[in-house]
Amino acid sequence: MDAGVRRPVHRPRCPAHLPPRSEGDVNDWPANWQLLIRGIGCGMCESERPDADAFGVCVQRGRFSDAYLQRKDIQRGYTVVIWRGRHVTEPTDLAEDEASGYWAEILSVSRALQAFYQPLKMNYETLGNSLPHLHTHLIPRYQADPRPGQPFPLMLDTAAEIPEVRLLAEAAELRQRLSWEPGEPPPLA
Repeated sequence: MDAGVRRPVHRPRCPAHLPPRSEGDVNDWPANWQLLIRGIGCGMCESERPDADAFGVCVQRGRFSDAYLQRKDIQRGYTVVIWRGRHVTEPTDLAEDEASGYWAEILSVSRALQAFYQPLKMNYETLGNSLPHLHTHLIPRYQADPRPGQPFPLMLDTAAEIPEVRLLAEAAELRQRLSWEPGEPPPLA
């Protein structure tokens, strides 16, 4: 790993990063759910939004969101876009200008992913069922797909990490397509 890249573990696991629940707790929400939906203990709010962390490498830092190319090798180009503002659990909690800005940044990242990886289809998943902070999973779908025509199986607990050299090279290519360099501040309001 590059010695200059910080990899703090401030950002908690989002739903796709959690192991499957056992049959006995299928109907249980996280014990601290009421606190999390109010932003208390929300790791995404508490995160310093670094250039890289244990889950991914930042490829875009926008006015409304940060986008992280994920380290887990479950699907080429798998990226998570995280809302940057106050704690929000639903896109419907955003003001019109915030919603427009958030979705515009998601589309910008998606266009870069499509241009670089050339998938057959893009999936956009805005869940928040385990970590209720607004974020959207961007999942490119390819010809060699584990579940064509169905939701992608995010099996992150069993996936290996992408080799660091490849991850950083792909992140650099995406940043170039998005015209952003690590360490640069987000665009002004």
